[in-house]
Amino acid sequence: MFNKKECVAMLLAGGQGSRLYALTETTAKPAVPFGGKYRIIDFPLSNCVNSGIDTVGVLTQYQPLVLNEYIGNGQPWDLDRASGGVMVLPPYQAKDVQDWYKGTANAIYQNLNFINRYDPDYVLILSGDHIYNMDYAQMLDYHKKNNADCTIAVIDVPLSEASRFGIMYTDETERITEFAEKPKNPKSTKASMGIYIFNKDMLEKFLIADAADKDSDNDFGKNIIPAMLNSGARMFAYRFEGYWKDVGTIDSLWEANMDLIGEEPVFNLHDRRHKVYSRSGARQPQYVGDEAKITNSLVTEGCEIYGEVINSILFSGVYVAPGAVVKDSVVFSDSKIMEGAVVSYSMLDHDVVVGKNAVVGKDRAEGVKIAVVGAEIEIGDGKTVEDGAMIYPGAENN
Repeated sequence: MFNKKECVAMLLAGGQGSRLYALTETTAKPAVPFGGKYRIIDFPLSNCVNSGIDTVGVLTQYQPLVLNEYIGNGQPWDLDRASGGVMVLPPYQAKDVQDWYKGTANAIYQNLNFINRYDPDYVLILSGDHIYNMDYAQMLDYHKKNNADCTIAVIDVPLSEASRFGIMYTDETERITEFAEKPKNPKSTKASMGIYIFNKDMLEKFLIADAADKDSDNDFGKNIIPAMLNSGARMFAYRFEGYWKDVGTIDSLWEANMDLIGEEPVFNLHDRRHKVYSRSGARQPQYVGDEAKITNSLVTEGCEIYGEVINSILFSGVYVAPGAVVKDSVVFSDSKIMEGAVVSYSMLDHDVVVGKNAVVGKDRAEGVKIAVVGAEIEIGDGKTVEDGAMIYPGAENN
């Protein structure tokens, strides 16, 4: 017998993340490293715990191995519970349901049994590819006060960017009157964050109807939200004013990492009100050599720095040799930058070796693009990787 829960969270973590190219060749997007010692999925999981939500289903599909290993039993996020906790939910073959998730709504539909075992009043739907700190309990209170059937978190975006999002149109009470998925000529700047709270019974009703529609894309933005709106359901927009970043592209992921550094970071990872938990293994302290120079950077424990690091983020175990320079870059764990090598405006996956006097990327400037080197690749001595290059695991680079 499972204990009843007021609210169950369902975290969509099965996307391919194709716009992250080499970084998601063998890793699901939510498992991509971020900020020196975290992974993207740490943020929604930590938000759940900080919001008092202790039952989370993580829906996986694409390249799930690293993500499954990382989540484990949920202990780092205090989600190793006897009742509830975190559970990885991969696609499976049921009697009358196809195995692969067809869309976001279909993924939730296929896991209604998981939701119903806890008999929740509310279901929180989350995406696994956003960086932000948010108190979902406040959003749930707002949902209750409005006697809403569905509440959608929104953030104001520049009008020039609104066509990239699902846009909400609301009345003076913030009740949603119209919804447009990526409109060509938006007249509102209230962008959906992909965070929804549904009354469970209402959600189940619309998911079942959607699954029966053979012409549906089985998607929340394209199908479920418009269908509910057309039915006259009470739907409200919940304004969020904190930091939020969709890190679905190389540029946005690099920008979000850069938002962590500087005298006044745009996003504060050390806000005690919003602790971010992670499964980061214990490492020895950083070692900084006598000749090393570190400027405006995050250098995680386990790093050895003998060269120069400028405006960069280094994950655990990164080695920067004497005479090597790393600037405007993000370097994942256990990569090595050898003597005389220069890495500029780049992202290097884990266990990359940049050989002696090799050059990766170019100085950041207008028109210059971020260079990306996939996991476990070795760049030979004296070799050059041009800006904008995308080097995948398995490529010959020496």
